[in-house]
Amino acid sequence: MPYDPSAFPPFAVTVDLVVLTVRRHALCALAVRRGESPFQGRWALPGGFVRADEDLSQAAARELAEETGLRAHDPAQDNGAHLEQLATYGDPKRDPRMRVVSVAHLALAPDLPAPRAGGDASNARWAPVEELLQQNGYGRDGEPVAPLAFDHAQILSDGVERARSKIEYSSLATAFCPTEFTVGELRRVYEAVWGVALDPRNFHRKVTGTPGFLVPAGGTTTRQGGRPAQLFRAGGATLLNPPMLRPEV
Repeated sequence: MPYDPSAFPPFAVTVDLVVLTVRRHALCALAVRRGESPFQGRWALPGGFVRADEDLSQAAARELAEETGLRAHDPAQDNGAHLEQLATYGDPKRDPRMRVVSVAHLALAPDLPAPRAGGDASNARWAPVEELLQQNGYGRDGEPVAPLAFDHAQILSDGVERARSKIEYSSLATAFCPTEFTVGELRRVYEAVWGVALDPRNFHRKVTGTPGFLVPAGGTTTRQGGRPAQLFRAGGATLLNPPMLRPEV
């Protein structure tokens, strides 16, 4: 069958970012208030169009840097935020402007400072994911909560579930922690991401007994109050054996 250009109208490609962090013991996502149509005034995930001279990973890393000031993780230097491709979203009606395919990415980082709005965003904030996924009602600040713009509620939900499942069998939970952290701080990451309370003693036994998960950093801290707590770093293991199974709720 001969190629007919009219049968394949042009479309755009974007990257959307599910940027997750733990703030005040809650799993939070970066949200931006749209300053332009469509969905002007509505909260949305950060993101933007892929430029002609960049691939998808470059576009995601650029958007991450513009929105948060973070660089994507560099294995050679062992620094930066965890960034991975999440999924592709291509419903023909997901963007009222034109056919837009979005390749969403998931980014994880330790407690981050207040974000700065940029691009077409009029405001930006860290918001608890449970609040962003509400379809109606009111947030913690008393402001009415409207659905996220576009299909971003689905993208956010998928990103949160990816994070929840991956910290079961991988060391990804340490991406939410500073370079050196206590077992108690790591436990609060699991509790925030999973939305459950964990027994401190059992958790300590599991994480310190899992080969390659944690290594002693050689110091202690009192930043949690009380007695000095031992500091750890992420070990070399990427997969956990045995896994940290999510409690049934």
